[in-house]
Parts: sequence; structure tokens; C-alpha cells
Amino acid sequence: MTGNTGTVVRAAGCVLWRRSPTTGDLEICLVHRPKYDDWSHPKGKLKRGEDPLDGALREVEEETGHRCTPGPRLPTTHYFVNGRAKQVSYWAAEATGGHFTPSREVDRIGWLDPATARARLTQPRDRELVDEFLAALRHA
Repeated sequence: MTGNTGTVVRAAGCVLWRRSPTTGDLEICLVHRPKYDDWSHPKGKLKRGEDPLDGALREVEEETGHRCTPGPRLPTTHYFVNGRAKQVSYWAAEATGGHFTPSREVDRIGWLDPATARARLTQPRDRELVDEFLAALRHA
């Protein structure tokens, strides 16, 4: 997916999930980025030569403070940002521990039930990832 816009920006992230510590219900973690005032799944650009899964796990920990165990691969999204092609590889990942600390990049996170998470996400492509994640869990 290249062209006159230059090289594709490669990124990776996760649909981060856990079982609620109080109810045991499924919760999905979303991040709020003040720069864009949006809600999304934790993700970010890959470093040069970085394996996409390694990058996804690194970005989750950087943005949410949580370590995680990767699960099923989810669909890769393709879109344009400021005229540049972007490709984001995603995995489902279960949170295994950690603690969120606000930063300039991510000022809030939310652990939400799937329906609420889907409604809160800013981009339709991120909502589709929730659907893909739930389908992957059902088939796991």
C-alpha cells in the first residue's frame, strides 16, 4: 500500500482485556489521547526493525502501564493519516498486571464492558475490532 504518499507507517496494538476484579465480567481497556481528544485501543508506531507483536506489547505497556499476554491475531487496519498510509497490526491481549500512570500521550484509560467500549471508541475501524475480538474469544 504505497504510492505517491511515500512509505507506509507501520504500527501495532492490542485489544487489551481482563476479567473485572469485582464482577468477573469481560472488560476492554481504552486509552484517551488528549492530543486528539479521542478514545482508541492502545497502539503506536513500530521502531525500525521491530517485530509487530513485540511492538504491540511494548505500546500497551507504555500507554496503559499494564503487561499482557498476547492471544489471537486480529485484523490489520489500513487507513490514511495526513495523507500517509498507515497499517496497524492488532492482537487480543489479556492484561496480567500493572498500574496506569497518566502521561502527555495518554491522560486516561477506561476499563469498559464491550458494548460501552464499542460506543466510546472514536473511530469506526476500532469498533469493528471489538466485534472481531469478541468473535475470536467465542472461538478460542
